[in-house]
Amino acid sequence: MKQSELFTKTLKKAPKDEESASARILIQAGFIDKLFAGVYTILPLGWQVLKKIENIIREEINSIGGQEIFMPALHPLENYKKTGRDKLDILFYTELKNKMKLVLGQSHEEIITPLMKKYISSYKDLPKAVYQFQTKFRNELRAKSGIIRNREFLMKDLYSFHRDQKHLDKYYESVKRAYFKIFERCGLGKKTYYTYASGGTFSKYSHEFQTTIPAGEDLIYICQNCNLAINREIKDEIKKCPDCGGSNFEKKKAVEVGNIFKLGTKFSKSFNFRFTNKKGQRQDVVMGCYGIGLGRLMGVIAETYHDKKGLIWPSPVAPFIVHLLGFDKKAEETYQTLKQNQIEVLYDDREDKSAGEKFADADLIGIPIRIVVSKKTLGKNSVELKKRNSKKIELVEINKLVKRLKLELRR
Repeated sequence: MKQSELFTKTLKKAPKDEESASARILIQAGFIDKLFAGVYTILPLGWQVLKKIENIIREEINSIGGQEIFMPALHPLENYKKTGRDKLDILFYTELKNKMKLVLGQSHEEIITPLMKKYISSYKDLPKAVYQFQTKFRNELRAKSGIIRNREFLMKDLYSFHRDQKHLDKYYESVKRAYFKIFERCGLGKKTYYTYASGGTFSKYSHEFQTTIPAGEDLIYICQNCNLAINREIKDEIKKCPDCGGSNFEKKKAVEVGNIFKLGTKFSKSFNFRFTNKKGQRQDVVMGCYGIGLGRLMGVIAETYHDKKGLIWPSPVAPFIVHLLGFDKKAEETYQTLKQNQIEVLYDDREDKSAGEKFADADLIGIPIRIVVSKKTLGKNSVELKKRNSKKIELVEINKLVKRLKLELRR
């Protein structure tokens, strides 16, 4: 893509009214735009990142048997009355002209359960796992930390359906492994911990995936023996590590980037969702649910990977792999060559920007590899290559550039 064609522009200064570094820098770099507190427009560069995150999640959830659907955001309030969640303080309420009461979806248990009831009637129909990427609406009292805690946001929510607790437990572990792969691929693997948390109305405990960052809104206690963590909200009732029995913990600030719940039969009972077992008896379907907020994940990645100059995107989620800065007409040839070789490239072809402005924007936007084409480099039949996370600058011969970039992509 040519940078001159982007309708967005970087800002000379970051906004002062944002608490989190990620929000300030994502706005300044032109990835998001704030409509009001807790509600943001995702701009072209930000959308590229979100689609990368979405595809990573999709690949890993498909690998454990997830089937993708897309459910409505408008929900009948009647469904929430059946589950006793019609008075949740985060719900947005509305109604149709015929006075039918509705809520904007804060989650989709009340929709997926009656949906799956139409298709599951026998033990032969189980297990099943269904997921979506859909907008969620939550009337947060105080939205903060930019896109890390929003009132409207994109979420991947997965729901699984099983014959009994044993089968749920087995699938739960497969989701746990898939989540770790997702966070690893997004560049957060070394900072993300499987964390015991309150189960709320679902069960005694649930599990979160918490990524440690200095600006984290949660406190977690990390077992120094096995790396299992415990959220501070339940630390008083769990004195020792549930996995290894250790009692040596390190306290760190963190942000929840995913959660998984064993719902059991709470929602299936509410909707009389039952199946016929092998003995011909009717019993309740056992359920699990598993969420990841995509915008929040993007915010945590930005919070983790930045410096004073700007963002430093990990390659798997970067909006582009190469940022090509042109200071000679022959840069167009390099741009076309990279495109022909399926290398994702943002070409800064802007004629109204100085060299200093282009370099500053490249650092701010944070694409992994910067390529400079100028009369000076062309005089050596080369281009200048610099990685965003390195100070090293090197010359690469033009005819070897594609091979070098593909090698970098495989690392």
